[in-house]
Amino acid sequence: MNYIFDVDGTLTPSRLPIDKGFEAFFLSWMKDKNVYLVTGSDKDKTIEQVGEKIWNNCTRIYQSCGNAVYESGKLIRQIEFKLDPQLERLLDEFLLWSAWDDRYQTNIEERIGLINFSVVGRECPQHVRDKYYKWDLTAQERETFCQVIEKKFPEIEATVGGQISIDIYPKGKNKSQVLEEIKTPITFFGDKCEPGGNDYPIVEKMFYLIDDYDICCVKGWEETYEILKTKK
Repeated sequence: MNYIFDVDGTLTPSRLPIDKGFEAFFLSWMKDKNVYLVTGSDKDKTIEQVGEKIWNNCTRIYQSCGNAVYESGKLIRQIEFKLDPQLERLLDEFLLWSAWDDRYQTNIEERIGLINFSVVGRECPQHVRDKYYKWDLTAQERETFCQVIEKKFPEIEATVGGQISIDIYPKGKNKSQVLEEIKTPITFFGDKCEPGGNDYPIVEKMFYLIDDYDICCVKGWEETYEILKTKK
């Protein structure tokens, strides 16, 4: 069995470190298993969350939705995706359109193969993250922005990720690309599995194209923890 895990909201609280008790359990659980991480975050942010021990002991790490791939601590593959001036202007317009007032720095972040955009700003404190996330569940601001981006730029995909941001990347360069090289059987854990979420492409591709799979759509790392206790 090959196990694929999202990070934010699946192994850790969103953009926060993994629970210490769960970390110890997971390090023991993952021994002699093929464990892959696939996340919209970059290498440094992921290590901040899961710790170097878990990161280094995974079979392979797919950062930036699979657009930067690490194995045995080394970058083995990446794609280039630069911020287009027209797209940047649209993102700046989103900042003007948004009804959300409490803003912080780093609204646009360029990663390897991916652009991360947040009205709130990536440097906001956790309580603002939580507040925006709850507000956006009703406002659906991020989902609307994703739809606008994909309409104006057909060659680009945009998906909701984490609590405050959206991930933007070349069409087809979403999380589902990891399935091109991870063999079945596969068990996938993610928390953004609904249409529009950044885990949905991998869930959709598994459903239609893979025979031997299991999808665990969780509501938080605590649920992942409980499920893994049954998969020793």
